[in-house]
Amino acid sequence: MEERNNLYPIFLKTATLEVLIVGGGFVAEEKLRFLLKSSPDAKVTMVAPFFREETIAMAQKGKVTRITDSYNDNYLQGKHLVIATTDVPEVNIQVYKDCRSQNILVNVADNPPYCDFYMGGIVTKGNVKVAISTNGKSPTTAKRLRQFFEEVIPEDINQLVQNLNSYRKTIKGNFEHKVETLNKLTESLVK
Repeated sequence: MEERNNLYPIFLKTATLEVLIVGGGFVAEEKLRFLLKSSPDAKVTMVAPFFREETIAMAQKGKVTRITDSYNDNYLQGKHLVIATTDVPEVNIQVYKDCRSQNILVNVADNPPYCDFYMGGIVTKGNVKVAISTNGKSPTTAKRLRQFFEEVIPEDINQLVQNLNSYRKTIKGNFEHKVETLNKLTESLVK
């Protein structure tokens, strides 16, 4: 039987969620960079015994609170999403266990068995956002696909979306009629 990706993609409103990143090194900076690139208004707390200068600089670009301390489960209080990025596997696994016991979604960087979610490749052009997942198997492939979609999605796609949204509001009839009308109007986008 052929393998398939059974992950369910969602788009989170990170401005209304509390995100914790455990770690202050290169991997933490990378996760923070991609999070802030996609969601500049994300509410993030970072906890680590030390932070790289580059990580501090990245944190200062967003709504990021830095706490210089070792991880303990008190830092999970009120958090919705946690990303563990330390270079100490025992700490990352403890973060995973603590999150699971409190029903908090967790991602242990570069350790798929300890992830409730993966952070995929993302392309954003105005209101259009495309997320790419390789089921945690090949971040490099996701990166290349992201680069491909950045090139093929037209720069004016946002104007198209806004125009269709305005037009959608003028269509009379039930939901099925509206969907049928918009489907006919947009079918040329994929030809």
